Amino acid sequence: MAPRHPFRFGVVAAQAPSADAWISSARHAEELGFSTFSIPDTLGPTLAPMPALTAVAVATRTIRVGTYVLANDIRNPVLLAREAATLDFLSGGRLELGLGAGRPGIEADYRKLGIPLESGGVRVERLIEAVGIVKNLLSGQRMNVEGKHYQAAGADIFPRPVQQPHPPILIAGAGRRMLTLAAREANIVAFGVLPNQGEAAYREKIDVLREAAGDRFGQIELNVNLSAVGDQVHPWMQRQFGVTLEHMKEIGSPAALVGTPDEMCEQLEARRERLGVSYVNCGADMMEAMAPVVARLAGR
Repeated sequence: MAPRHPFRFGVVAAQAPSADAWISSARHAEELGFSTFSIPDTLGPTLAPMPALTAVAVATRTIRVGTYVLANDIRNPVLLAREAATLDFLSGGRLELGLGAGRPGIEADYRKLGIPLESGGVRVERLIEAVGIVKNLLSGQRMNVEGKHYQAAGADIFPRPVQQPHPPILIAGAGRRMLTLAAREANIVAFGVLPNQGEAAYREKIDVLREAAGDRFGQIELNVNLSAVGDQVHPWMQRQFGVTLEHMKEIGSPAALVGTPDEMCEQLEARRERLGVSYVNCGADMMEAMAPVVARLAGR
């Protein structure tokens, strides 16, 4: 049976026309009852995650701040652990740390940085090492590391994060190795499934996660990022994957939430029963469309 966690809802925002608008968007998400305000990680038109989230943390009181998700290859894990601990400290213990090995279209980011883009297998190897380092440092360990990809001597961090033993770790993944890593290390798993795929694709990955997690499976929150809400399709998803609302409705994509607020609530409750997905993200431009659903289901 799928785990039945209470519903949580998050907003994923990449940018804003001004600092005031950025803070206003986060405060509005907090007022509407969203659980998290997260930011993706690209070298395109996206605010730099850590300073942007620090501004949100200082300007809000209850909403959690998250990375959705940080690109592991472009960050040293010791520095990342230090930044994450500081953000958790400054937010009063509201950080959700999302990590991943790459996303569609990452080639341009690597070119901008002038670093080689290795195979997916190598990137996953690095992430496996990095997750262990980050979690151990956040938990207060002093580390000597002699790994294949990372080395460190006497590494530690200051300050300690408020959340102990460490802030929740979200891992985004699609393949077996990533899902196996998530099964072992993550508190939250975001599934890398295309918006033009139906429930069968999600179920396949959930089954892999369940098998790898064993007794841990019931403790893991399952997350989906919506590509469509009501009658809106996220513009980036539409450009990137050519998806249409009609096709997502036809195949029953869990990345689409359509219809009236009553119908959307029914869809989410049914998916939670079938798949166990309880943590649902949407883009900042879909906040208003999601608001009635959040008001009705958050925490239930």
